Amino acid sequence: MKARRKLESEAGIAIVGPGRLGQALGRLLNCAGFSVQFVVSRRLAAAQRATRFIGSGRPVTLDLAELNEARVFLLTVSDGAIAPVAEHLAAGLGRWRGKVVLHTCGSLPSSVLAPLGEKGAAIGSLHPYQTIPSPAAGTRNLRNCFWAIEGDPAARRVAERWVRALGGTAFTVRPKDKILYHASAFLVCPTLVALMDFSQSLLRQCGVGEKISRPMLARFVAETVESYRKLGARGALTGPVARGDWESVRQHLKALKRHAPEVVPAYKALLRPMLKLAGRKPPRDLARMLD
Repeated sequence: MKARRKLESEAGIAIVGPGRLGQALGRLLNCAGFSVQFVVSRRLAAAQRATRFIGSGRPVTLDLAELNEARVFLLTVSDGAIAPVAEHLAAGLGRWRGKVVLHTCGSLPSSVLAPLGEKGAAIGSLHPYQTIPSPAAGTRNLRNCFWAIEGDPAARRVAERWVRALGGTAFTVRPKDKILYHASAFLVCPTLVALMDFSQSLLRQCGVGEKISRPMLARFVAETVESYRKLGARGALTGPVARGDWESVRQHLKALKRHAPEVVPAYKALLRPMLKLAGRKPPRDLARMLD
């Protein structure tokens, strides 16, 4: 009963801009017992679709004065829309003292919500260190994941309560470090997908079809990630650079220049941190090529 009262004390969540992350998080919060009261979008049809996926809430547009009833506003709009939406809400709704506003952008600090903070709202941000390719995938990926949190104490408390309810781990990122934090995620998610696409294109030239290459690459990368988790970066590093097999590197570059010249810059760029990690110095010809 005590736990239920705690959840009810946060009744009145308004999810603004319900894209992939907003829908997934809204559904999980709803299933965890938190009350999603409003699902807000510029277009009512989009809000209605999101409401059906979330399983609760009233679909509305940003122009509804009834949003004053909400206690917690969760802004899951695109990064560039956060500041304009915050200004719109600050100008359009009268009562902000005692309310909490959180955004889910990984690169922007909570200060982007300053117009709402100036009206008395507690402002903050929470960002999942996770990939959300679709709302359905998000309902799986957001469970037990890691969340970066910063902002006013009251906003952080709400965010931490949500993370605990989803079985996740919350950690603090200083506002001035948000863009660096976001870059760390960029380096290991979309770039990895681009590298896998490069690999798949090479396999295609070798006559290996997508039916084989996609699951093969997925398993290969998954095993690499598990090795990293267990052994750390240096322990998980394998391949010709780790072995000092410079002839293989030369042959790689030769083949890539002939068959996939667009991959050469990425290959060379990755060799530098790989050499540093392996603690190896390449022969002069390769060093000159990298310089």
